[in-house]
Amino acid sequence: MVSEKKRSYEVVREGQEQILRIDAESWPFSPSIEDNGLAMSRVIDYLVEVPNVSRIVFVQRKVYSYEFNQTQLLIDVANLYKTWIKENRILSLSSLSNYPELTPFLDGWRQSVQYIVLNLMKSDPIGAYIELGRTIRDEKIRAKHLPINVLQGHQLYLEILEAMHDRLEKLKLIDIVKNNLAGYHIGDRSIYSLIFRPAISPDFIFTQLMARVPLDAEQLDVYSVGNSEVNVYRTSKDIKYLYHLTPPEFKLTEEKYELLDLARTVLAEHKPREEEFLDPEKMRTTFFNIGRDLIQELAQTRGVQLSYNELVDLANILVRYTVGFGLIEVLLEDEKIQDITINGPMGETPIFIVHQDFDECVTNIIPSREDADSWASKFRILSGRPLDEANPVLDTELVLPMARARVAIIQKPLNPFGLAYAFRRHRDKPWTLNLFVANRMLTPLAAGLLSFLIDGSRTLLFAGTRSSGKTSLLGAALVEIMRKYRIITVEDTLELPTESLRKLGYNIQPLKVRSALTKTGSEVAADEGIRTSLRMGDSSLIVGEIRSSEAFALYEAMRIGALANVVAGTIHGDSPYGVFDRVVNDLKVPATSFKATDIIIISNPVKSPDGLHKWRRVISITEVRKHWDTDPITEKGFVDLMRYNPETDALEPTPDLINGDSEILKGIAGNVREWVGNWDLVWDNILLRAKMKETLVKYSKDNNDPTLLESDFVVDSNDMFHRLSDKILDETGKIDSKKIFFEWEDWLKKRIKERKE
Repeated sequence: MVSEKKRSYEVVREGQEQILRIDAESWPFSPSIEDNGLAMSRVIDYLVEVPNVSRIVFVQRKVYSYEFNQTQLLIDVANLYKTWIKENRILSLSSLSNYPELTPFLDGWRQSVQYIVLNLMKSDPIGAYIELGRTIRDEKIRAKHLPINVLQGHQLYLEILEAMHDRLEKLKLIDIVKNNLAGYHIGDRSIYSLIFRPAISPDFIFTQLMARVPLDAEQLDVYSVGNSEVNVYRTSKDIKYLYHLTPPEFKLTEEKYELLDLARTVLAEHKPREEEFLDPEKMRTTFFNIGRDLIQELAQTRGVQLSYNELVDLANILVRYTVGFGLIEVLLEDEKIQDITINGPMGETPIFIVHQDFDECVTNIIPSREDADSWASKFRILSGRPLDEANPVLDTELVLPMARARVAIIQKPLNPFGLAYAFRRHRDKPWTLNLFVANRMLTPLAAGLLSFLIDGSRTLLFAGTRSSGKTSLLGAALVEIMRKYRIITVEDTLELPTESLRKLGYNIQPLKVRSALTKTGSEVAADEGIRTSLRMGDSSLIVGEIRSSEAFALYEAMRIGALANVVAGTIHGDSPYGVFDRVVNDLKVPATSFKATDIIIISNPVKSPDGLHKWRRVISITEVRKHWDTDPITEKGFVDLMRYNPETDALEPTPDLINGDSEILKGIAGNVREWVGNWDLVWDNILLRAKMKETLVKYSKDNNDPTLLESDFVVDSNDMFHRLSDKILDETGKIDSKKIFFEWEDWLKKRIKERKE
């Protein structure tokens, strides 16, 4: 640390970076290079002494961080300034001292040069360039009126000025702005705002925020998330959109910053014990209460007036930056965010997201190494799973008051740059087939067919590529299971909406098993988890993702008939044969056991021709026939019941489905006395379910009430369908689709009317 009366700085090494960290706490002005010439002047002084740095960071009440390219511009200025200081002949104009006739002019010329070099060069290098140009013009005009004996010496003075001007013009800083200098006057700092745009954060927050919006940005959307403001921009320099977040902690007054800083210092003395992390909700509540009381006490001591809402907001911020996950929590609070990725090396690249309306976006948030390390420690404790060189991958989940997310973490040696994170945000409420109909991922007929298959207790695999929506579809399938049946879920990372379904009255038991990527730990292996579920009574079995040894146990259970209800899971695969290849060749399940699969549902992203947009679509619903031996492709073991048509952007029924050429659907009908041997009645029931899904979507749109498509209402709607089917069967001796739909729609209208009243 180098200290003087008015300055203090240190050079800190972070990874590959050398950071000039400047203590500006005692400065009576904001340490903003673009806004304050004195701040720029001091930085140039420091860079003369330590020119080999890659980033500049000021620490005051807020932290201002200038990235590599901006720092290099200042280093160039500092190097030129240092050169001119060493070249004493420039400041003293010593080369002109041999001309006695210039004596009356030298003092004035020296003052002019020294003003430009010693003052403007450090605080306003653009002004120095402008002033040199003006001085040269003035001196050329003046030369016309000078005595002949002075002209030779004056010409040498002009050559010195022009050489200085040429050196300045070669600076990249000047090159960037020289076409925008019309109307510029010395002291105008606005032009520096075009170049220097720091990442800013309060001094108790390590993660930085690029607060200023690019000048060429076109605003596409603006909305609020809690107390945060979100703006989405299109910029000319990146094909990705800019997701610009302004959270409440970056808009606080100085008084509130001080209260938070003091409270955080006090609260840091009470570090949560590892056992406290076993109940995160209780831990957050405890820290919230302690923090709220502490902030209130500090505010009273300092005479700061806080309303109740302000006190709550400050306490929530305090929790976020002590036991929480900082700005990650603010991002996850946005329901429109689907994925968050944070790449190494930390502190050098921004966070990226996938937005439901704008696809891939870059954010204005730059996470720090300190925060990344802190998050990793918390996830180790929360998950009880290792994350080290022997286990460089950690899969877990994050449950917050406002969101749930799946978390994947990698570190060295797998990631040569250290830690990296990927968050998959789960929807606050379970997806429903009706919601997928509304966003065109499914057609009403496809939703009706899936509903029929689930009620028929078939085995279903939801397959697709990454981010294809297969887990969301599986969650929607759970909503279709009648609440009278028990459900057991088996997952290594909790993604399915089991807690939401429990609150909706489902008899559901989640089992958490060891990740296939984890080499050690106390958790039960996935295959043992599935075998355990078979000893827990008659239940629907849902496997979050089939990817390892659990596949063999699952197919073993299905093959011996241990499961009498619906069985479903997800698996990676972009086609029915891709699923077969994954299960049989990769996971070593016998081909004969694979026949226990009844239906494969493939979903994949569909891209626009320009590649800039994509939409999730179910592209096929395929039946797995049982009369083949080794290869379901050559032996016609796969029969598409529905297939995606890119021209209509819709999933369409195949002739096999329309004509009833389906062994699986006939098998379901064979268990229902009224449907045996009567395909028309089976098809009629599928169409009834499709019509109900479509009608509910229509009423939701007509009444501008999207909550009609949410799980709580859809579950009530499904229950009513089953009750009416049972009631009308008792009354008429048959399943009368028209009568069922009429009474169901009458119920729907009454429920909507009640909700409006």
